[in-house]
Amino acid sequence: MRKRLITTIALTLAIVASGCAQQAKSPWAEVNGKRFTIEVADTPELRERGLMFRRELAADAGMLFVHDEMSPIAYWMKNTYIPLDILYFDNQKKLVSAQLNVLPCGEQIQCPIYPSAGPARYVLEINAGLAESLKLKPGDTLNSSAFSAKK
Repeated sequence: MRKRLITTIALTLAIVASGCAQQAKSPWAEVNGKRFTIEVADTPELRERGLMFRRELAADAGMLFVHDEMSPIAYWMKNTYIPLDILYFDNQKKLVSAQLNVLPCGEQIQCPIYPSAGPARYVLEINAGLAESLKLKPGDTLNSSAFSAKK
């Protein structure tokens, strides 16, 4: 009986430790001290799909779009159902501009386009209103586990 209890405890601890290790490996992005669990869109297919067809996004979640090079970037909200803040960062991971409280476009035929104010390479999409609550401003720095994974 005691051996079975010890085995059960050991297995439970192994499962918990495994879950913690998996959670620690989740990609993240951080701005102004706020860390978000992110999905990384670093291929043309992933960037094109983005957050389309999603009905919700956790308060501490987002999507980081990684482009191959810095250039003017414009996003739209086609088939997107979540209001978002779209944050544009340059090669140095400095905030170039932001489109705040962008309303979803859903399935409409014509959707507005939301361009960066200058050349950008990285785009972080988070729930609408978070950028304002974090008091983000041009020049703020983006940090992410995705950057160290790339090189």
